[in-house]
Amino acid sequence: MTLEHLVRAPTPARYRSPLLLLLHGLGADERDLFALAPWLDPRFLVVAARAPYPARPSGFAWYGLDRTTTPITLDPAEVEASREALAELVPELCAAYGADPARVFLFGFSQGAVMSYALALARPDLVRGLVAHSGRVLPQSLSRAELAPALARLEALVLHGTWDEVIPVQRGREARSLLAPLLGERVEYREYPIGHTISEESLADAGAWLVSRAGA
Repeated sequence: MTLEHLVRAPTPARYRSPLLLLLHGLGADERDLFALAPWLDPRFLVVAARAPYPARPSGFAWYGLDRTTTPITLDPAEVEASREALAELVPELCAAYGADPARVFLFGFSQGAVMSYALALARPDLVRGLVAHSGRVLPQSLSRAELAPALARLEALVLHGTWDEVIPVQRGREARSLLAPLLGERVEYREYPIGHTISEESLADAGAWLVSRAGA
């Protein structure tokens, strides 16, 4: 399998269940968002993937950051490598666990949200919808979206905290503005009085959005 991961089987167990792929943030690992699984629709096969690069001082990253520059810069080659790894992982998961390839959803936080955008916009043939919490759309991801032929069915829920000190709320608002011409009314946006974290309210909204699509 392309990436290390944890799995929660759907209830009831069935073939061709929808797949929910959880993508953690910088410095975390697959156990981080997997802790949310008990609050997510049991009909989903839930998979939490581990990012491929070690992070300092601990955990893992989807791409490296150079904090010696102003503003902080990222490694675009690692973004692309992680996106390609995720594009390989999705069909692997569907084949290995019997999930429905037409009902694949992403739930990413921070760097995981950045990668959710990157994968969904470049390969909407692999992704039915995404929840992007406290992330941003990279210019390279948007340029790939212009070439993607299957955006007509992609849906997105963008969530962000107004007190976010890591990725400012302006990035969430920007994501909504960038996605609107591509997805139209299929993009939803919500803000919360929180920092760079997932709250009970934002998790409940994400869960409700996914519930409504579990049978789609």
